[in-house]
Amino acid sequence: MGNCCRSPAAVAREDVSSSHFPASNNAKKKPHQPRNGAAGGGGGQKRLAVLGEEGCEVTGIDDKYVLDRELGRGEFGVTYLCMDRDTKELLACKSISKRKLRTAVDVEDVRREVAIMRHLPKSPSIVSLREACEDEGAVHLVMELCEGGELFDRIVARGHYTERAAANVTRTIVEVVQLCHRHGVIHRDLKPENFLFANKKENSPLKAIDFGLSIFFKPGEKFSEIVGSPYYMAPEVLKRNYGPEIDIWSTGVILHILLCGVPPFWAGNFVVELVIFLSLLSVTTLTFKNCRNRTRGGTSHTSWKY
Repeated sequence: MGNCCRSPAAVAREDVSSSHFPASNNAKKKPHQPRNGAAGGGGGQKRLAVLGEEGCEVTGIDDKYVLDRELGRGEFGVTYLCMDRDTKELLACKSISKRKLRTAVDVEDVRREVAIMRHLPKSPSIVSLREACEDEGAVHLVMELCEGGELFDRIVARGHYTERAAANVTRTIVEVVQLCHRHGVIHRDLKPENFLFANKKENSPLKAIDFGLSIFFKPGEKFSEIVGSPYYMAPEVLKRNYGPEIDIWSTGVILHILLCGVPPFWAGNFVVELVIFLSLLSVTTLTFKNCRNRTRGGTSHTSWKY
């Protein structure tokens, strides 16, 4: 079980150094590394360049960072615990496999995610991007490490929050929304899973993550793409005519869940989600972004993009 007096960061640092620094040339490849003969590996196949000027190019992410255990997984990317080889600082690395970027839209989504994270000013309420780079097999987003877990998990553990505690959490979410909108960004996927605590303390800072569905906007601009998670989706999204106001709706839904422990439109047996899905049957294209089917009280937490 280990020494309970050590901090999570110290334990993780030992875990990283003990399992990776003795690595040899015959070490097992990480899932993000290309197979022999993959794109860019020879045979005259043109290499896919995703980031361009938005990121640096490396021969392999392991040259700069030590990657360790998996922290999370989505439809396109896997997030690993990692450590800077020079500073020994613990970080998180989201590796997006190029083999899963099958269309120009997929590539543009990754570019936009990096551009938005770099565009937003530094804030204690938003996870910071340390570096974005790519090698032959993947795009890697190296970010600050948040060790306190998801807001979703704390809601589940508590059942619901007191009004004072809910107000503190909601203040952070509103600050994130305000900062994003002030700098011309709509998040489009605000939900408890997309907020992480910096540490495991009760009063830990809360940080917004995952700008994979976010988009730049100009005043008065409207969008028609259906994105987000069903229970947090504003009606304007389903009507295919929306702007930054949809983030306010999602914030209200999160506040309701904080206070009550269930979504405001909870039907207990996916009736609400079924109605939403039926309204989208005429849509021809469906993409799952950062897909996770986690439920509580019949609540689906999958992000959709149509």
